[in-house]
Amino acid sequence: MAIPVTTTALPEPSAGLGLTGRRGALRRITKAIRTNRKATIGVVLMAIFIFVALFPGLFAHQNPDLVTTQVLAHPSAAHWLGTDNLGRDVYAQVIDGTRNVLILAIAVGLLTTVVAMLIGVAAAYLGGLSDSVLNFVTDVLLVIPIFPLLIIIAAYLPNAGNNVLILVLTFTGWSYTARQLRSQAQSLRSRDFLLSARVRGERSLYVIIVEILPTMTSLLLASFLNNALYAVLAGSGLQFIGLGNSNNVSWGTTLYWAQQNNALGSGLYAWAIVPGACIALLGVAFAFINYAFDEIGNPALRPLTAAKVRKAAEASTKRRLAGHGARAR
Repeated sequence: MAIPVTTTALPEPSAGLGLTGRRGALRRITKAIRTNRKATIGVVLMAIFIFVALFPGLFAHQNPDLVTTQVLAHPSAAHWLGTDNLGRDVYAQVIDGTRNVLILAIAVGLLTTVVAMLIGVAAAYLGGLSDSVLNFVTDVLLVIPIFPLLIIIAAYLPNAGNNVLILVLTFTGWSYTARQLRSQAQSLRSRDFLLSARVRGERSLYVIIVEILPTMTSLLLASFLNNALYAVLAGSGLQFIGLGNSNNVSWGTTLYWAQQNNALGSGLYAWAIVPGACIALLGVAFAFINYAFDEIGNPALRPLTAAKVRKAAEASTKRRLAGHGARAR
């Protein structure tokens, strides 16, 4: 007689564990951002810039390229930051330029980190001649001053748009990150999980991507934030000295035209100050998020709160009293 098989609607023990783990990690990150003042400031600033970049029409209704007869006008109700030498609205240019600056920062941050990751980790893992050659190229770029090199390269690329700037900044900015990632990868070469992968006969590309890179997530994130900050400052600097596309609406080109038309000397302070303040605030956002992730990932960098100091003092007092009692007995 066959025994009937019954089924239940209960999930398997392992079902939902991945989703629960992801939710737990998201909750930890959210809590860390809320409790870390630097992270909160950085994330709020970044969210504002991203929202402005995605929906510029909600903040500025004028066309940033529209030429009017109101040339070099001071701030007014019609033009909040005044107009430039062609009568274009400066406020609309600042709002519209947010998108180009963020595209430059994110693209350079990602590409530079990927290039540095491939070169640095591959050099450390492969060793031998590959390590020597890649390390030599990295050292050469580290020795050369970056900004003068950027000026020389950009000078041969007149009217460089965003795509050209992305390539130039990526080419000159990966060496420092590659050195960091190489040092980290070298410290992992003798770990058991890598030796096990070699014994299994795994290919080098598989070991680098599947075994090594996941252990360097926090360092890769910090490298991306550093490289994005470098892109904002270096890219805006090149545009300010006239080596970018002067017709491209961006904070750096807005500053270039303000400097060319002596905005400060003419009393058009908003034209010269506001784009520079936006560059500084975006840099602060990247820097604060980077500092916050350092503090979250490294307990030694976390600031002590009053509650933690009090608990540490109470624990020290208890240990001292316990030591006195033991000696008295």
